[in-house]
Amino acid sequence: MEVKTVSYKDPEAGRKFAQSLKETGFGVLSDHPIAHGLIKDTFAEWEQFFASENKKEYHFDEETQAGYFPFQSENAKDFDKKDLKEFFHYYEWGKNPPGLTKTQMYYKQIQNLASELLSWIEENSPEEVKKKYSEPLPEMIKKSPQILLRPIHYPAFTGEEEEGAVRAAAHEDINLITLLPAATAPGLQVKDTNGNWHDVKCDHGTIVINCGDMLMEASGGYYPSTTHQVVNPGVEDSSKPRFSMPLFLHPRPEVVLSKNYTAKEYLNQRLREIGLLKN
Repeated sequence: MEVKTVSYKDPEAGRKFAQSLKETGFGVLSDHPIAHGLIKDTFAEWEQFFASENKKEYHFDEETQAGYFPFQSENAKDFDKKDLKEFFHYYEWGKNPPGLTKTQMYYKQIQNLASELLSWIEENSPEEVKKKYSEPLPEMIKKSPQILLRPIHYPAFTGEEEEGAVRAAAHEDINLITLLPAATAPGLQVKDTNGNWHDVKCDHGTIVINCGDMLMEASGGYYPSTTHQVVNPGVEDSSKPRFSMPLFLHPRPEVVLSKNYTAKEYLNQRLREIGLLKN
């Protein structure tokens, strides 16, 4: 299984990107328009936040799912051990830490890119698949309050980690597509149809994109939501933390994904399955 790297500047980028998503559920975008310096500075803002005790003042609200989630808050669906991570749910309307000027800039730019990628997917979907979309894919996210930036901190290992716990257990994403700029360390793996795991490149200057369950639902299964995980580091890297910053592209809550679900219904069902929503 090979996740294709597609240059944003390639005249055939849209077709190649959609083809990679169809074949593997993943694609890697190079030469994209978001400056590497902005991504680096945004990571730095969140590294500072996670190192501060003030993070506890932003404890998440269960109803809105916005705010800070302490270490080992989340487990993968059908996995009983909590992931070895802490994270923050950043929404434009949320109670966010002050001074996140780079994050604000990045949030707007990555959304613009995400909308363009949805257009590529729409344009390169077969006609029978296009007919399944209740509205054009880029329209589904317009003015959506659910578009989520999730900075994640995977702490360095101390040797006291729970046996069998991992940084992010095998899972699928809930949303339409996820955009993930290269993390500060490798560890992301994707599972092929034969059950084998493959490393995903972590090259600076690239963005990894994957399909989520909502896109699979809306496309009638045409675009697969592929299982992936973040594995624990080897001994030589265990003393180093890892930071990542996925953007989860969620439709407006009322968007009809299929005859079975609206986006809100699907999201709430999955949040219960992974332990973030109790009711």
